[in-house]
Amino acid sequence: MDFRTYSIPMRTRFRGLENRQGMLAEGPAGWAEFSPFPEYDHVASLPWLQAAMEAATKPWPEPVRDRVPINGIVPAVGGGADAVRIAAESGCATIKLKVAEAGETLEHDVERVAAIRDALPHVLIRIDANGAWSVKDAIKAIKKLDQVAGGLEYVEQPCATVEDLALVRRKVDVPIAADESIRRAADPFRVRDLDAADIAILKVQPLGGVRACLRIAEQIGMPVTVSSAVETSIGLAASVALAAALPELQYACGIGTAHLLTADVVVHPLKPVGGCLPVTRPELDEQAYAKVAASDEVDERWQARLKHVQESL
Repeated sequence: MDFRTYSIPMRTRFRGLENRQGMLAEGPAGWAEFSPFPEYDHVASLPWLQAAMEAATKPWPEPVRDRVPINGIVPAVGGGADAVRIAAESGCATIKLKVAEAGETLEHDVERVAAIRDALPHVLIRIDANGAWSVKDAIKAIKKLDQVAGGLEYVEQPCATVEDLALVRRKVDVPIAADESIRRAADPFRVRDLDAADIAILKVQPLGGVRACLRIAEQIGMPVTVSSAVETSIGLAASVALAAALPELQYACGIGTAHLLTADVVVHPLKPVGGCLPVTRPELDEQAYAKVAASDEVDERWQARLKHVQESL
């Protein structure tokens, strides 16, 4: 397959990124995306390539729903007014706030949560710390933010290790969701074995594809929800396909992230309508892609990266 590289500026710095970059390719089943984050080496990037190969060569599993409920997402930047604006513009009944961002304080997070609760009293609020807290800080922050929110739906990855997740889970009343402890772990089932989480977050690219995620969902023994890796609409379509194929879907999914990018590679980006995304398989639009095609230098770097990952197969 002929992979081509894109580079799209972010609307707001997210996960430390100001530009989202990745590769796209077309196979017999349709378009696929390969976009591991910059810090991932060729070994960590291997599942991302496997996911792309699956997407390009195999049809999606049969869906059991034609629309997928999603959460709005509020980056850990700005004040309460910014948080309310972003949450309201999402049109979603569930809002996920990023918290514990470097350079931010618990007081900043409290301000954002409180502002959303006051302005949008009927939405569900969940938070995501991306493993940034210690056990002590997590317990303190979760209890405070739960109080301000009038009850958090859940907190995602409060600490970095599975062992710490288990400790926090026993000290708070808010459900714990595991993300990095599944997608970046040698054994994704360790969160189950240590009773470290109540909810499993599955991401298609980091876990090796839609079918690999379905196998984990079947065996992990807890409710699952689907989250994105901040991809273009081509990559997001795989996450929608996974969410659509899950036998049960108790929680709104974190895959409404197309708005975080200033552009896309399709005519109609996968953006929510009525808090849901449709099950679809978008195709790359050449005119849209031409506006975000990476420079020769960036493309050469990604082509070399792709080659190293392919060699590890």
